[in-house]
Amino acid sequence: MDNYVAHVRKIDGQKQTVQQHLLSVSDITGQLANKIGLKEAGELIGLLHDFGKYSQSFQNYIQSATGILNSDLDDDFVDINALKGKIDHSSAGAQWIWQQFSQRLNGVGALCAQIMALCIASHHSGLIDCLKPEGVDSFSDRMKKSDENTHLSECKLNADSLILTKATALADPHLLKNMFMQLQAVLRPEQHNQKISEKIKYFYLGFWTRLLFSCLIDADRIDSADFERPQNKKHRRNTPVNWSLAVDRVESFIDALKVRHKVDEIRRDISERCKAKASGTQGIYTLTVPTGGGKTYASLRFALHHAQAHGLDRVIYIVPYTTIIEQNAKAIRAVVEREGDDFPWVLEHHSNLEPEQQTWRSKLVAENWDSPIVLTTMVQFLETLFSGGTRGVRRMHQLTNSVIVFDEIQTLPINCTHLFCNALNFLATHTKTTAVLCTATQPLLHRLKNTEKGQLFIPVENELVHDVDRLFQQLERVKIKNKVRVNGWSEQEIAKLALDELNEKGSCLVIVNTKAWAQKLYEACTKKVEKGSIFHLSTSQCPAHRQIILAQVRSRLDHNLPVLCISTQLIEAGVDVDFASVIRFLAGLDSVAQAAGRCNRNGERDISEVHLLNPDQEPIDTLVDIKVGQEKIRRILDESADKDLLTPAVMEKYFDYYFYSRSAEMDYQLTEKQATRTDSLLNLLSDNPKNIISRQSAIPMLRQSFMTAGKAFKAIDAPTESVIVPYGEGRQLIIDLGDQENEFDVARYYTLLKKAQKFSVNVFPNVWRKLLDAHAVCEIKAGEGIYCLDKRYYSEAFGLSTEVVSQADFLSF
Repeated sequence: MDNYVAHVRKIDGQKQTVQQHLLSVSDITGQLANKIGLKEAGELIGLLHDFGKYSQSFQNYIQSATGILNSDLDDDFVDINALKGKIDHSSAGAQWIWQQFSQRLNGVGALCAQIMALCIASHHSGLIDCLKPEGVDSFSDRMKKSDENTHLSECKLNADSLILTKATALADPHLLKNMFMQLQAVLRPEQHNQKISEKIKYFYLGFWTRLLFSCLIDADRIDSADFERPQNKKHRRNTPVNWSLAVDRVESFIDALKVRHKVDEIRRDISERCKAKASGTQGIYTLTVPTGGGKTYASLRFALHHAQAHGLDRVIYIVPYTTIIEQNAKAIRAVVEREGDDFPWVLEHHSNLEPEQQTWRSKLVAENWDSPIVLTTMVQFLETLFSGGTRGVRRMHQLTNSVIVFDEIQTLPINCTHLFCNALNFLATHTKTTAVLCTATQPLLHRLKNTEKGQLFIPVENELVHDVDRLFQQLERVKIKNKVRVNGWSEQEIAKLALDELNEKGSCLVIVNTKAWAQKLYEACTKKVEKGSIFHLSTSQCPAHRQIILAQVRSRLDHNLPVLCISTQLIEAGVDVDFASVIRFLAGLDSVAQAAGRCNRNGERDISEVHLLNPDQEPIDTLVDIKVGQEKIRRILDESADKDLLTPAVMEKYFDYYFYSRSAEMDYQLTEKQATRTDSLLNLLSDNPKNIISRQSAIPMLRQSFMTAGKAFKAIDAPTESVIVPYGEGRQLIIDLGDQENEFDVARYYTLLKKAQKFSVNVFPNVWRKLLDAHAVCEIKAGEGIYCLDKRYYSEAFGLSTEVVSQADFLSF
């Protein structure tokens, strides 16, 4: 029926009917859910997700909001501001499914119905709590919500006959039986060659539900975006990836690489081993290679060949820092992309510019990782899996039928350990996903203390290179010099050591644990070195700024010009630089090993030195990872005084100590304020054992507190705000984003936001408050949640500051 409106296009007033929207979302959700064997379930939840829009209350609201109804002429006109968020259009479809299925298949239908109904009921808010922490069965309450408020009966009367006919046809026993068959596989008591706990089974059940939910959210967003901008469709890939083309290009690239040093021969050997393993079965693999061993190209070679062999959809690179995204994306593009390709091969997803509370604009342009090769951060990956709302979860289904390469896996946040292991085991076992854990310092994720909470299943034969010990001996290029003192090193002493190393060896990298020390040492050394030879790096600088500095550093190193670089630890995980000397502030052994990888990287010197020292003053009480790492490396230094600290055996001992001491943190502990009691995120997303409601049933039902968990989850300890800085091109991007007025151009806005990722800085709460108090940040457009920085608070040397550091006019909107 044409008079039932789902959306109205802003640019020309064109209407999309409810029937058109439901049929389109049904089709797309079915296609996406087919990857996890749930095509019919996907079609049904897509068909009914906005069933409540057939109510007259909703129609009065949307037609008043979009100008179809006139306040002076139409009796049905309503006050949209008074009704915003108060008209329920997501419960009707959920109740329809619950009533159809909950009594079927001897109780099994109730679980299947709950999963589908939950997806529909949650499609605007993010997955709701099945059980609230205080012991309320909120899912049952939602299914019992009065017809007066959900309008289910009215919607059944008003709905287009085609929608009702198709819904009834889909809701047949075959759909339930197929869902139940999939559930039996997910809930098998023995998986990964071992018996799994009840907790893990319930986690898998919730994770499976979230995957189906992801398909619905992405389908809804795709259809809305394509209606608002029909030309979007021609930019979407609708054919399988031609991996053979990418494989040919990577092989041509490898063949053309010159062997200049012994290190190059070893890198080529590692790459060949990865290629040889690529035809193997899907699962979880490790690539344990010393720093500088060529992991980027070796893992790319494995991933492309593996994707081709198994007919996979994409390759996803997960890296710890945005700095490495820039470097790796550039390297991968040079291998696989050519001018004239139908679609770009590589997508970079940097930061969190998408606001927490999404606006209609941000929903239209949100990134959904629909590219053959995606590079993103561990923060984005974890938020896709565990955050609340609908922003991150939209991308989750893209992780299926893929190769996921984790670069520097040792940087996984300790409190996410069990969550990560369970998620990766599920993806590898149930969704045709292969994972590769790359690092020189392999954490013991397959040997955790509390196995009932989940650990990785990695077959021994799934190490991509053999004889790891021999490989480390072949690639030995540095020695660690233990210079840790009882009373520590003063600022003057550290500066003198850095300057002495620079003068003697030509280049020196100093890696510190805090931004304060980085700035202090830079200022202490800057007047004592040749102009243009000293550099500062930290996450207070936007990625574009850091990229320019790193290019200058590399150029000077390549031309044997003096370089002194003072950096936080962002430089030590995968950044391709080669210094003659490195000074590392005391940290965990994995960080020290990564720092060593920036020294004599190409083996052009016999043996270089990494000086390990401790500053006399270093406030790191809030930096728990660094503090505990320091404690454990001190124990290693005491026990292994005469041993090479960088061998796999010593690293394994370090992780044994480190993981054992932090095992209680690995399930993501929650406070009473977060969950009404001390609990864990793992509990809330699995069997919820501390909830006072107990469900005793032969058939498991969802017990999860999804929304509570989603609100509590942060991939980093403190939530950050992202702000666009007026550095270089960033100034014009801010102006252009502010110019998006009534003639909203989806494609242009999307392009601007993608570019702005490189000119944004993530800011912790304490710094954000200072910036707000100083009126140093403002919203580019009211209500959009995208912020920019006053240029006076951005330094060419240090980046973002909480104090005025330069003179410039502030952009106002």
